[in-house]
Amino acid sequence: MTAKSTVRIYRGTPRNLARLARALQRGELVAVPTETVYGLAANALDARACRKIFRAKGRPANDPLIVHIHSWDQLDLVAEPNEAARKLAHAFWPGPLTIVLPKRAAVPAVVSAGLPSVAVRMPRHPLLRRLLKLTALPLAAPSANPFGYVSPTSAAHVRAGLGGKIAHILDGGPSRIGLESTIVDLLNPCAPRLLRPGAITRADLERVLEVRVRAGVARGRAVSGAQIAPGMLSRHYSPRTPTVLHAKISRVAAKRGAANEAWVFFARPSGLLGKNIFWLDGRGRLTGAARRLFHVLRGVDAGGFARIHLERARGGGLAEAINDRLARAAGGS
Repeated sequence: MTAKSTVRIYRGTPRNLARLARALQRGELVAVPTETVYGLAANALDARACRKIFRAKGRPANDPLIVHIHSWDQLDLVAEPNEAARKLAHAFWPGPLTIVLPKRAAVPAVVSAGLPSVAVRMPRHPLLRRLLKLTALPLAAPSANPFGYVSPTSAAHVRAGLGGKIAHILDGGPSRIGLESTIVDLLNPCAPRLLRPGAITRADLERVLEVRVRAGVARGRAVSGAQIAPGMLSRHYSPRTPTVLHAKISRVAAKRGAANEAWVFFARPSGLLGKNIFWLDGRGRLTGAARRLFHVLRGVDAGGFARIHLERARGGGLAEAINDRLARAAGGS
């Protein structure tokens, strides 16, 4: 069975959206565009459908899924929101923010990795919002790629990674942000925790909540080896090529380095050219670097290099999210 024989990419026409909504209602999987990265969606209230996500991705059962909703009514269906969550939701939804809250009984245990909490967000991408409305169901959707590999930011990326394992891909163009959503733990609304940085920055969260937002998982929160939220492994979003992260890459080192090693700068290095020289954004803009990060990593990974050298992003705000992904791509190296 080949990818070409099983997968179809759909344009976002009304007819196609209606067809894909029916597929989701039947318990099938559909790869969908979001403003962050592409996701692999299933009916979040159907345990059997959600298990298909884990099989298609090769995802371990202790890694929970994010539930995507269209309306405020759906929030109350899947989670128990508190006042802090409502503040953040009103400020940033629809948008790239995921909130961890106590789970409602309607959400199957497979979605939450057996934990009493659930991660929820209301996406902004117009095609996904139309599909959510037509489906009239919350959709569980992790990134649409083999588990642990570089996240997909185009329909072509999804087809390359999962084309032989899924039947439907909705093409919504390149992802606008390019990094997965920010995840904040509000199980204790008085002590919010930033679990995964993203386009909604720590400063954004603190401005709305008017309290300090700490990083990491509260002590004793995770049980039975389950993660409270996705994207928290030390090695994740990773190329298959061995990868090393540097605070700063020396142009001299890159110029003198082996030709079979790739060097990925944050900004374009002036006066340095070569088939093994890459950069995230020509002018060192954080939004551009975020949008291109996974695209660049995939391209370099396919280049046949023996090693990839990555340079950390510089600046505040979004740099925290970019550097988080770079560190996980390198797995601490």
